[in-house]
Amino acid sequence: MTSILSEEQYKSCQLCPRRCGVDRTGGQVASGHSGFCRCTDHVMVARAALHQWEEPCLSGSPDGLPPAGEPVNSPAATGVSHGSGTVFFSGCTLGCCFCQNYPVSHERFGKEITIRQLADIFLRLQDEGAFNINLVTATQYLPSVVRALELVRNRLTIPVVYNCGGYERPETVRALTGYVDIWLPDLKYFDPTLASRYSQAANYFLYASRAIPQMIAQTGAPVMDENGLLRSGVIVRHMVLPGARTDSIRLLHWMKENLPVGQWLLSLMSQYTPAGDILHSSIRRFPELNRRITTFEYESVLNTAIDLGLTAGYMQQKSSAKEEYTPPFDLTGV
Repeated sequence: MTSILSEEQYKSCQLCPRRCGVDRTGGQVASGHSGFCRCTDHVMVARAALHQWEEPCLSGSPDGLPPAGEPVNSPAATGVSHGSGTVFFSGCTLGCCFCQNYPVSHERFGKEITIRQLADIFLRLQDEGAFNINLVTATQYLPSVVRALELVRNRLTIPVVYNCGGYERPETVRALTGYVDIWLPDLKYFDPTLASRYSQAANYFLYASRAIPQMIAQTGAPVMDENGLLRSGVIVRHMVLPGARTDSIRLLHWMKENLPVGQWLLSLMSQYTPAGDILHSSIRRFPELNRRITTFEYESVLNTAIDLGLTAGYMQQKSSAKEEYTPPFDLTGV
């Protein structure tokens, strides 16, 4: 049987739960036979740079500055910024109409790079003071990403973060044992109707509810270093959507009942921002999403998390719903 991380996957792609079976080789996808992600076997990256607005244990302190006690001979002392070393891959296996990275995920904006160039990007980010290598929506390119990680295995000393929408095959998660130190999945929906309407994935919860426990089983309880930076573990993100607080509450109850206590962190997000570039034609079809969430919506979900004892992790202030927290996609670092 062909390994799910083998480059043979590109000839009949089974990487994500859609299992399109499309031949993605040759640098182009045949018209009429494109897989959902519409990506070829050529890696496309839209941005590779330090990012200060992930969870504090990934980016550093809440204001993006180095943690207290930073050694004087660190990159910070030489004037180099810190943060999470984010690599934004073009395309996505989901079709979220509200995606804040829409030009990258839907329109596949980016630049084609080789596996060697990707490996060099990882090392450059490390040299610039990145606390981790943060792979953002990498599933469609996994065979190539794994090869790049193998090229720098002996030189990369910071954790690798797998930042994904949660829509993963458990088999893919298992295959990444030894490559990924920190899992950063979304858990978007409980209701398949919402998942189908907003992300074109009615089976979203079916797969996310299997993939996330597998991630936790592989990493174990979160491990922090002396500066409060995460070295290994799982952070489950959930962003509250307008009109969907009931679904958010159902998800929190599922987490309480199905995820092991003390083995993961929750990141409850209020940053949904239907403004600027994400007010594209896709989201305009859903007028119920063309507003920010209310204080009541977010606080009712937050209070449920507290009542359930899901207090290990992070919450956001309503002020986090700002466009400036989305980085510019201008091929920086590529």
